[in-house]
Amino acid sequence: MRFPFVSSIVLALTSFASADHHGDGAHIETTEVASGLYMLHGVGGFTGGNIGVSVGDDGVVMIDDSMPPFLDQLQEQLAVITDQPIAFLINTHVHGDHTGNNAALAKSGARIVAHERLRSRMKTDPESSDDGLPVITFTEEMSFYLNNQPARLIHTPHAHTDGDSIIVFTAANVIHAGDTFFRGLFPYIDLDSGGSVDGFIAAQERLLKLSDDQTKIIPGHGPLASKADLKRDLAMLKDAQKLVAGFIASDHDIDAILEANPLAKYHDDYNWGFITTERMTRTLYRSVAGR
Repeated sequence: MRFPFVSSIVLALTSFASADHHGDGAHIETTEVASGLYMLHGVGGFTGGNIGVSVGDDGVVMIDDSMPPFLDQLQEQLAVITDQPIAFLINTHVHGDHTGNNAALAKSGARIVAHERLRSRMKTDPESSDDGLPVITFTEEMSFYLNNQPARLIHTPHAHTDGDSIIVFTAANVIHAGDTFFRGLFPYIDLDSGGSVDGFIAAQERLLKLSDDQTKIIPGHGPLASKADLKRDLAMLKDAQKLVAGFIASDHDIDAILEANPLAKYHDDYNWGFITTERMTRTLYRSVAGR
């Protein structure tokens, strides 16, 4: 199954992993987050977005599914923690590093769940296959009651994309934030897929309201996080937006803003191979200026 509108994203991220993190040794490892809840994440390179897994007598509920080159590793990791099949596969958003194995897992019996806009974006892509389309969709919120782990699926409008979902395991106090949270990294805000900086900030503010000091947050990318980690990254983004907006208000064009480098103080902590300081500045400019 192909998603050409996100292929450049996956290629760029994979190139970054190979160059900076010895990507040829990239593999998936598993971390237990709470009883019956796991985070599958890449080590040694880029393997796609972080995956959430709930296991129990009702079967596996999986959140996101990496990319085709890592399907075998994904299944091997699942086999270590459970012998149950995947009952439901939740997609947090449309990008191929989170939906790349939809078709393969659907053929094995997984029922795919996602926001309605995610399905619409996949459906209207002439080069994608229907095999990996969500078969269950929602618009605002829905609930799961499986494996004694009640979960809320909540739509966060126009954040990373226009079809983002976060998953809140209420009893376990665990949240899978999808790509509304890039821990310790400049976030990728896909303006061309309906995302916006204001929406991204609103999504993170909602995450804060849904969490407490004991909440464990699985970000779309980066290590397992806390509310304090989220607060820090949100403060950075708000300040970065304010800095760029100030230059726009003073009639600076994008070239002048890049020359001034208003995000310089965040470069060492947040710059990375896919979303560099320059690209973050350009995203903020486009979103604030509406260009």
